Amino acid sequence: MTELAFDPHDPVALTQALIRCPSVTPAEGGALHLLAEVLRQAGFETHLVTFSDEGTPDVANLYARIGAADRPALMFAGHTDVVPPGDEGRWSQGPFSGAIVDGELFGRGAVDMKGGVAASVAASLRHLAAHPDDPIAFLITGDEEGPAINGTVKLLDWAVAKGDRIGHCILGEPTNPAQLGDMVKIGRRGSLSGTLVVHGKQGHVAYPHLANNPVPQMVRLLAALTEGELDRGTAHFDASNLEIISIDTGNKAFNVIPAEIRATFNIRFNDLWNRASLEEHIRSRLDAAAGNLVSYSLAFERSASEAFLTEPGPFVDAIVRSIEAETGRRPALSTSGGTSDARFIKDVCPVVEFGLVGKTMHQVDERVAIIELESLARIYQRLLEQYFS
Repeated sequence: MTELAFDPHDPVALTQALIRCPSVTPAEGGALHLLAEVLRQAGFETHLVTFSDEGTPDVANLYARIGAADRPALMFAGHTDVVPPGDEGRWSQGPFSGAIVDGELFGRGAVDMKGGVAASVAASLRHLAAHPDDPIAFLITGDEEGPAINGTVKLLDWAVAKGDRIGHCILGEPTNPAQLGDMVKIGRRGSLSGTLVVHGKQGHVAYPHLANNPVPQMVRLLAALTEGELDRGTAHFDASNLEIISIDTGNKAFNVIPAEIRATFNIRFNDLWNRASLEEHIRSRLDAAAGNLVSYSLAFERSASEAFLTEPGPFVDAIVRSIEAETGRRPALSTSGGTSDARFIKDVCPVVEFGLVGKTMHQVDERVAIIELESLARIYQRLLEQYFS
């Protein structure tokens, strides 16, 4: 048995140890092996599982479980992979140093999301000291900041196939905009990306009658996509929005009409839509605008995600009570922001997101107040007590 050089019941010490593992996607960097050893020594059954797929890097992942096998587990989910630190010379502390300065812990992944993972592990170990039979699981990926193909979705399928039962999930992403206790994510909008190509005929700009300029035709189609609203939102979701991301002909000559023009767009949509209904709506708008005058093609990315909502109820109430008891703040229930791995977890069990303050995530000098790491661990510990009571 490897002797740990820190106390894993201490979320600050565990976060430091994880930050010192340079786990920039897709490198594992030692972070998952460290977590596996911590959990194994605490009595968890641990599995380090690597998945592969064509055109993507192999990715290591960790699944661990403890407690009664015949009861559904409360699962903590997260990731130990991090984005690159950028110019390390701009950091006031080394991005993989785990240095503590003026009450703040510095390092890549401090808030996104090694700190959240460490807090959930520390809370679980404290809870299990008094309640050793309570079923707790961890699903930790090394692919969240990457393609998200060889991580959570495959590890979930693997866990379900081996017969594990999961009751609910806490995903420890940094959800709070300003203070710990500001916000709980009870859902996420869906995301759908597409590429629109208008086909014309290349020619000389001095002889436009011998060509077919696709640029004005693209303007016509994009106007059809962006005019008017998709919807006005729902009880828990903002209105859906479509944003044009790029428009390009690849043409660098001033005297050539291009043969085609390409535009990309992304839609963040609420629970009034699903992927199929939204794709049909986009095609109908384009068809109406194109008529018989415009030749176009449209392709949607396979990485689309659906909107989902974990309805307020006993599980959400327990999280809110735990946060309020620790911080004195009643968090807003939100579906704002981008996508997360919750989009995969919701197919297996209800999932709610709550973690640290995200102001410095992905930035130079990413850091977390050490008092917030301990507070988050206590919030998770309160939740465990309520969940299993």
